[in-house]
Amino acid sequence: MAIDENHEMVQGVALNAQAKRPRNRHPNLIAFGVSIVFAILIRLFVFQSFYIPSGSMIPTLQIGDRIVVSKLSFAIQGVHEGDIVVFSRPPADTVDPGIQDLVKRVIGLPGQTISSAHGHVYINGKVLVEPYLPPGDATYHIRTQKIPAGDYFMMGDNRGDSYDSRYFGVVPGRLFVGKVILRFYPLSRFAIL
Repeated sequence: MAIDENHEMVQGVALNAQAKRPRNRHPNLIAFGVSIVFAILIRLFVFQSFYIPSGSMIPTLQIGDRIVVSKLSFAIQGVHEGDIVVFSRPPADTVDPGIQDLVKRVIGLPGQTISSAHGHVYINGKVLVEPYLPPGDATYHIRTQKIPAGDYFMMGDNRGDSYDSRYFGVVPGRLFVGKVILRFYPLSRFAIL
């Protein structure tokens, strides 16, 4: 009988301890709050989506396409020739101050000498192979220049209708938002880039 009494006492203590613990009356609200915090952190530091407002990257990106940018790619893999990048509008670009972010392709890297002749881009005196351009598309108006350390020469794939480094100059890498990794809308044009 002593065992039963002790058992009852232990149960009574356990029940009293549970009764004294504060109960979370809003578990869904807390879960929602945590989800919002994670979503904000992911957007700030990992991924972000963008809408394409112009035709400067046709045919790769069409007006109205939606893309996903990885903000960590450059920290992990570095910047490479041919990467498609979203970057903050450089101060020298005064054409459309309403557009805060631009998307272009990395054509020239820091330390390289870039020029154009006969419709082609030349990097360090050699023709740059650009399989992403439509056949017959030509590139003009690149004055011969050495790209400074930390800067990149950016161009749209639609060379006849792209306001890019040929006009506003090289882009400092510190303005890069991230690398375009995915075109997700419209679904018919879904592609890993």
